[in-house]
Amino acid sequence: MINCWHCFIIYFNVIIYVYIIFVDILCVERFVNLLRINLNIQCLCCTVEREERKMPITEFLSRNAKLYGNEKCLTEINLDLQKSHNVIWREYELIENNPAGEYRREMTWRVFDEKANRLANLLLKRGVKKGDKVAILLMNCLEWLPIYFGILKAGAVAVPLNFRYTAEEIKYCLDLSDSSVLIFGPEFIGRLEAIYDDIPKVKMLFFAGEGRPSFAESYDRLTANCCSEDPQIKITDDDDAAIYFSSGTTGFPKAILHTHRSLVSACYTESMHHGQTREDNFLCIPPLYHTGAKMHWFGSLISGSKAVLLRGIEPEWILRTISEEKITIVWLLVPWAQDILDAIDRGDVKLEDYDLSQWRLMHIGAQPVPPSLIRRWKEHFPNHQYDTNYGLSESTGPGCVHLGVENIHKVGAIGIPGYNWEAKIVDENGCPVPQGEIGELAVKGPGVMKCYYKDPQATAAVLKDGWLFTGDMARMDEDGFIYLVDRKKDVIISGGENIYPVQIEDFLRSHEAIKDVAVIGLPDKRLGEITAAIIELKPDYTCTEEDIRKFCATLPRYKRPKKIIFDKVPRNPTGKIEKPRLREKYGAVSLVAVQTEAKV
Repeated sequence: MINCWHCFIIYFNVIIYVYIIFVDILCVERFVNLLRINLNIQCLCCTVEREERKMPITEFLSRNAKLYGNEKCLTEINLDLQKSHNVIWREYELIENNPAGEYRREMTWRVFDEKANRLANLLLKRGVKKGDKVAILLMNCLEWLPIYFGILKAGAVAVPLNFRYTAEEIKYCLDLSDSSVLIFGPEFIGRLEAIYDDIPKVKMLFFAGEGRPSFAESYDRLTANCCSEDPQIKITDDDDAAIYFSSGTTGFPKAILHTHRSLVSACYTESMHHGQTREDNFLCIPPLYHTGAKMHWFGSLISGSKAVLLRGIEPEWILRTISEEKITIVWLLVPWAQDILDAIDRGDVKLEDYDLSQWRLMHIGAQPVPPSLIRRWKEHFPNHQYDTNYGLSESTGPGCVHLGVENIHKVGAIGIPGYNWEAKIVDENGCPVPQGEIGELAVKGPGVMKCYYKDPQATAAVLKDGWLFTGDMARMDEDGFIYLVDRKKDVIISGGENIYPVQIEDFLRSHEAIKDVAVIGLPDKRLGEITAAIIELKPDYTCTEEDIRKFCATLPRYKRPKKIIFDKVPRNPTGKIEKPRLREKYGAVSLVAVQTEAKV
């Protein structure tokens, strides 16, 4: 029985596709793919009508534990990349972490739920109340998601921290978020030792791992002695759920507060876009502190399907994992997709060595996607569905705009408004611009942040009548597809990671030979953008590129300028650096458009 309008449309499409088969036998493959998508959407749209916004995200986990308790839900794979095992934290590459050895761990839905319940009960036992902030500082690991959900089940607010933060940045974020509890791993002992006396708001520190430092308690021992039953804390859509961090032009992160409505919205958006079923297995590589990684995994949560956390980004390891773990959905960043294609073209990997027949979808995001990259991808993987995802931490990560698997002919666009989202292109006064003209992209939906925590001025600058003004400049074509052109915000996105020039500029100005400095993004084939430092020296001082690179060695690697240019730094009459002039001079005008059109 057809019980909703969506289903009627879907069944109508199925009839059309059957007709197409009889007209053109070559359309069989396309028919099968579209039929699968449509049937998935049918099930989902009916489920959404029954469930959407009727239960918090924590109850999806409880449901899965009851229905699929003994089934594997998470697998952690830590592959030895044949790199030094003694790498200090500052040397961690962008996005990538360097595993210490090879191992494989698994977790069932029941164990997942029980671990979350144990942490929730520990927090409640220790006096954590609804709305209290609990920070997470961990590398990707099997414990990450149970800890996140344990915090939510206690009614507390989860505060994921970037594992690349310096000690100073960790201190700043803990203080800004009012975190009273911190759960951290062994990679961060040194950084926390350096600030331990300066974080008085943090009353409890729980250490997850071996080699516990004296200033922290054992997460594993304490949770093992706690009840595994759900604490039954009532959670509503409007309750605060999580704080994520996104830096602004001031250089230090802003705290983005999301409610439980945002998290549930992300679940349905991901499911409706990519049609996850119980048979899917999602490969997650990016760090879980990112909204992107976690919100894409939410599709696995709502469908009760499996996921693999892979620590390592070498093309061989990615393909091996897809083959051995029977991965069906992979989310890649542009550099990783390019690395895979380059490795294939060089002969470093041979696709015939892997069983990739079950791999149905590759989606990509976090930076502009060159159409040439996807054309190359389809040459090697012609049967893959493909999607582009756009979003911000302020919009609960990806999905407020997406291309759609049926719209590959529009590659180059970020797409159309996602499920339950609206989008518009506006001028400086917030009025819609004519079709085809450039303006600022604004989005609206249930996943928009509640506010910048404790920053009403910054909140008012980007939230207006429920619309989130993204700071990205875009245009819309005659079919309603949105194309990014440039960014208003002074931010560099390199390999999917946000880099904020002010931090680097402030650091470089401490060099005795530097009079002034400006940091901008320049186009890069692999990373999309790289940081370039334009340095103006003091009179009678000399300095070389090598001198600057040595000076920057104390910065985390991803923050070090990749290009050094000695030149005068232009400033306007009010003293502001004229970065548009520098971008024009060094070929970075309309940078996003340049990246999108780049040949790969």
